[in-house]
Amino acid sequence: MCGIVGYVGRREAAPILVDRLDDLSYRGYDSAGVAVAHDGVVVVEKCPGKIENLRAAVGKATPPGTLGLGHTRWATHGAPTQVNAHPHADCTGRLFVVQNGIIENFPTLKRELLERGHEFSTETDTEVVIHLLEEYYDGDLLAAAKKTAARLEGSFALAFLAAGEERLVAVRYHAPLIVGIGGGENFVASDITALLQDTNKVYVLENGDVVSVEANRIDVDSFLPDPPKALGTRQLTIVDWRPEDVSKNDYPHYMLKEIHEQPRALERTLQGRIKDGEIVLREMGLASELIRRVNSFHLVACGTAYHAALFGKYLFERVLRVPVSADIASEFRYRDPIVDGRSLVILISQSGETADTIGSLEEARARGAKTLAVVNVRGSTLAREADAVLYTRAGPEIAVASTKAFTAQLTAMFLLVCYLADRRRMEWPYPREELLAHLASLPSYLEQTLEQTAATAREWGQLIANEADCYFLGRNVDEPLAREAALKLKEISYVHAEAYAAGELKHGTIALIAEGTPVVSFMTQAEVWDKMISNLHEVRARGARTFAVAREDGIGLEDLVEGVMTLPAAPELFAPILAAVPAQLLAYEAAVALGRDVDQPRNLAKSVTVE
Repeated sequence: MCGIVGYVGRREAAPILVDRLDDLSYRGYDSAGVAVAHDGVVVVEKCPGKIENLRAAVGKATPPGTLGLGHTRWATHGAPTQVNAHPHADCTGRLFVVQNGIIENFPTLKRELLERGHEFSTETDTEVVIHLLEEYYDGDLLAAAKKTAARLEGSFALAFLAAGEERLVAVRYHAPLIVGIGGGENFVASDITALLQDTNKVYVLENGDVVSVEANRIDVDSFLPDPPKALGTRQLTIVDWRPEDVSKNDYPHYMLKEIHEQPRALERTLQGRIKDGEIVLREMGLASELIRRVNSFHLVACGTAYHAALFGKYLFERVLRVPVSADIASEFRYRDPIVDGRSLVILISQSGETADTIGSLEEARARGAKTLAVVNVRGSTLAREADAVLYTRAGPEIAVASTKAFTAQLTAMFLLVCYLADRRRMEWPYPREELLAHLASLPSYLEQTLEQTAATAREWGQLIANEADCYFLGRNVDEPLAREAALKLKEISYVHAEAYAAGELKHGTIALIAEGTPVVSFMTQAEVWDKMISNLHEVRARGARTFAVAREDGIGLEDLVEGVMTLPAAPELFAPILAAVPAQLLAYEAAVALGRDVDQPRNLAKSVTVE
């Protein structure tokens, strides 16, 4: 979950490292540091807190040198202090490391190293890595890194430098790491977005890769005795994202920018995929014969993507009429799932690097199931390892709270279910031409939704910001939306929020409703409209303040709620995608009213690459 950067080239390394760490700060912002080498000496600067603190420290006395490492931390082992911040040094002060991931056998290694006379100064698992490197280092950083990595257990990405060597050495094992290619300069980084200001040409490293990076040369080796892929197969990837895609432009926060980018993001998701009345997903690469053979679908994801999976479950069952499960990835991989050669496991992730989702892919594959990744980032682990991939094309998402990636995932569920229905030669339960026309119009509907709900969302957000609790209700496909709304409010405003299937209220939850408690109901589905009306009566009778998100053609709410955010009159099947927008805006406005750090909420990171 931490962020790693490395630079070797022709420019001063320190300002580049700090800028790239700023671009990576969504991966962690507990502390940050850099190490810069020059004339056989390495200067380290590190600070607790956010990148601004490091920038100020480096700005006072920029260490010279064109070779260096940087790190922004999401703390796992040890508090976010200056001592625990990376980079870490060995006993000699000439070897340095930064790490993303967890070293699971660090207690055993630490005992061994202490017995050999090494002195430790931090609480981190990472410090064992650099002392282990010291044991093996005899002037060849690449050779020492290979021996060190072979002793480690867990998931990790590492980058090393040694005073006197004009290169970086990096290692990847079940944690993301890329190499960026420049002119007379090269980079290593945890994510593609960190390098867009400098290059769009990258090599994505594979498990076990150990790479030596010089200004004009890159050599790939492996610390594994049997590498999963031949070393000569690393292909150069040209990234189609632009530097301006990762800037805030005139918005006060990345999250607000990304909320407003959703119409364009959905245009990209849909582009070229609806042609002459057909869903075209040629790049996905799933044979029609295989699709027809599948007798169960399993949607697996974490966090916001899990809510997209829950939505997909409703949609798949309604259209495909086969058993569908939706699982949290950390539960799927450890619950002995019933999947086999006739199962299709669909793994949903923005980053494609979520540790539990990758673990679920490996579990599914070990049981003979076919796997499909629905993912935003090209070249990510999920995209490379799955049998097939459907890119959501939402573009870079910088704010920790996911917005445009979520609506792109919901849209991808529609594309996928329509495609599968065609390949399985099924009758659609909806008028085909009408459905495809409305699907193509989703970007326009989202634009209207932004215009119709922004002002009301601000009012509700300011009201909810003053409350201790907030509850969200929904039925059918609105229930996953209620979950997503509660998650958004919790993660960026820190207001306690819970979501419930509205029918569950009477099974205990209604005891939590007190005088003045805000309750927001999602009401986009006609078949459960009357049931939702009854639920509103129930919470109002207990003193709740009630609000609703509903389609324009909804009636009967005037005397039941204080306010309604109305959605464009798109078919109700698409309404949950539109309803995501007011849910996001509501959370955003509450967080702003409370003065929260919207883009970098406490204790969180964008890409969860450790279990």
